[in-house]
Amino acid sequence: MGRTPTTIMAASNNPRPFAMPKLGLGTWGMGEDASRRQAEVGAVREALSLGYRLIDTAEMYGEGGAESVVGTALAGALRAGALRRDDLVVVSKVYPHNATRRGTPAACMRSLERLGLERIDLYLLHWRGSVPLAETVGALQDLQSRGQIGRWGVSNFDVDDMEELWALKGGKDCAANQVYYSLGERGPAHSLLPWLQARGVPLMAYSPIDQGAIARDAQLAARAAELGMSAAQLALAWLAAQPGVVPIPKAVRSEHLRDNLSALDRVLDESTRAMLAARYPVPARKPPLAMI
Repeated sequence: MGRTPTTIMAASNNPRPFAMPKLGLGTWGMGEDASRRQAEVGAVREALSLGYRLIDTAEMYGEGGAESVVGTALAGALRAGALRRDDLVVVSKVYPHNATRRGTPAACMRSLERLGLERIDLYLLHWRGSVPLAETVGALQDLQSRGQIGRWGVSNFDVDDMEELWALKGGKDCAANQVYYSLGERGPAHSLLPWLQARGVPLMAYSPIDQGAIARDAQLAARAAELGMSAAQLALAWLAAQPGVVPIPKAVRSEHLRDNLSALDRVLDESTRAMLAARYPVPARKPPLAMI
């Protein structure tokens, strides 16, 4: 059994504390091809054995296929006694067009069935759609009161979206905001990340290594090599060192699973942090929130 990543606490009016591991496993792209299913289930199982305790998925990923992959892997690990359910944080997301008062619980039940679980620990609105936000929040609160989800949050919300959410009844119970944030996409650092940090809301960073593109930066790779790590590890270490930021890289290959998790052990020196800040600066003006 591997070690469990350090955790951060999500602030909330909810009396039940919510601890989120400092790094998780993303599953975007899984469950789309039956020929890869065995390898993907094996990757999630290996991640759990290494110590990953945060698994992120969504009903959109493979139209439920990724949730099915995660569910199969979890069932095997739990049967084998390889982990305790209460030590695991499973995250899934509802499509915006399903996020009505009636559609949200129906979507959640489908996700629970695919995951083979009685509770989703953190359930997110995947992005904003045409359904009034107050209606979605009400549906999420109902699911929480019934114990079908532990906490709820949002994804791809910019500052104006978060302020609108915060003004709603129950809006301050939002436990996370998942957005595209990386060395290559510094936009959230301008306004959104400080807003979230000030209110104790974790930022879950998807595509934290820019879908592998970060490895093509020769200068970054050279500095990483000097430090005895890969460019991806350097990028993840930089993210994980920021208060309230939780990177969720996807990985299937064993060496990538191990390397990503070990990035938590890396402490970047001041000169490396300065180099990264100069090469990947925070935008001078607030840009639109990037989405993939």
